[in-house]
Amino acid sequence: MKGFVLGGTSSGVGKTVATLVVARALATAGYDVQLAKAGPDFIDPSHHRAVTDTPSRTLDCWLEGTDGLRRNYHRGDGDICVIEGVMGLYDGDKSSTAMVAEALDLPVVLVVDAKAGMESVAATALGFKEFADRIGRDIEVAGVLAQRAHGGRHEDGIRAALPEEMAYFGRIPPSEELKIPDRHLGLEMGTESSLPEETIDEAAATVRTERLVTVSETPPPPEGPLSPRASVDDPTVAVARDSAFAFVYPAVMERLRTIGTVETFSPVAGDALPQADAIYLPGGYPELHLEALDDNPTLSAIAGRAADGVPVFGECGGLMALCETLTGVDGETVSMAGVLPATVEMHDRYQALDHVELRARDRTPIADTGGRVRGHEFHYSTVTVDGDARLAFDVTRGDGITGEADGLTEYQTIGTYCHSHAAASTFDTFARRAAPSDV
Repeated sequence: MKGFVLGGTSSGVGKTVATLVVARALATAGYDVQLAKAGPDFIDPSHHRAVTDTPSRTLDCWLEGTDGLRRNYHRGDGDICVIEGVMGLYDGDKSSTAMVAEALDLPVVLVVDAKAGMESVAATALGFKEFADRIGRDIEVAGVLAQRAHGGRHEDGIRAALPEEMAYFGRIPPSEELKIPDRHLGLEMGTESSLPEETIDEAAATVRTERLVTVSETPPPPEGPLSPRASVDDPTVAVARDSAFAFVYPAVMERLRTIGTVETFSPVAGDALPQADAIYLPGGYPELHLEALDDNPTLSAIAGRAADGVPVFGECGGLMALCETLTGVDGETVSMAGVLPATVEMHDRYQALDHVELRARDRTPIADTGGRVRGHEFHYSTVTVDGDARLAFDVTRGDGITGEADGLTEYQTIGTYCHSHAAASTFDTFARRAAPSDV
């Protein structure tokens, strides 16, 4: 599958909107489009899926490594892959957009905000192209997609100013309807605030699709198989999936399904907890569902299974749900599952944002002693642990729960602020703990 990267000059330049418009333009031209996101993100990919009806791939050098990143890319399905970048093209010390483009050997189409410039758009693009050589990045900035650009003289001025070696890939016209509402963790989810279809169609008509297809390339294949086999005894894993627990990488679900059987359930709806050998509570927005989760029967059932020794893994929002109480920003406090000896409080500013690495102090449900877990954290909550609480991981990068430790544990349950990817061994280990042979 051929592809290219949509890199931005900065955060807020409109990469997500540009990605959705480009995807529609390519689809209208008859191409089967696979979307992907550089860097750890759950929200932008939800908008990708709203437009393509296909799960978006997450591509991150820190979470997956170069081979894992290529493996995840090649598990995608389509004629052409459009990768939305993260922040500005060169921003990020562990997995910038430029690093992802270099690892995949794909060209970069630079998204530049053109609302107040013409020749300066070309100057900006040329600077981004030449900066790659200065820092030793082996990437090609192939040309420009002009965001918020009018037609006529405005568009003509941008095209005329571009140097010969840089292509003009079209424009995204300015429109108040081409905006996605945001909240404290970023944009609203694609299931909540998808863009108007007619507006996307109108914008897509100004994208030069054939030039994008011509410049795209096919990344090198991974060294190993696309889906490595796991030596476990086909456990059943119950996975919470609803608007409170929505932050799940598609690759994680794919990996769990290659390991065993996946049964999904909704705590918000009060679903009966499936019979399972392990329970996974992903991240999301439990703070937006305080009334539904207060004294929730599904969370109570999880607490009962946890007390029986069933492995339970909660990531971020899942960690919050496993604690004793959750207090919203308005001061309202509700009961959670009560498995982990801690309380959670929401704040109006984010408390941590970084790539993360954890080292296991002892054998845990998601890592062996001394094992390392890589992921990312982005949360507005803080966890206050009881004096006798046990924390399973030392934090070697990031903040974790206490600044030095993460992985609050009780029984065979663990909760962490770290969102990990399927390319790590986290979920293989978790499934192995659920297998009868490992009890």
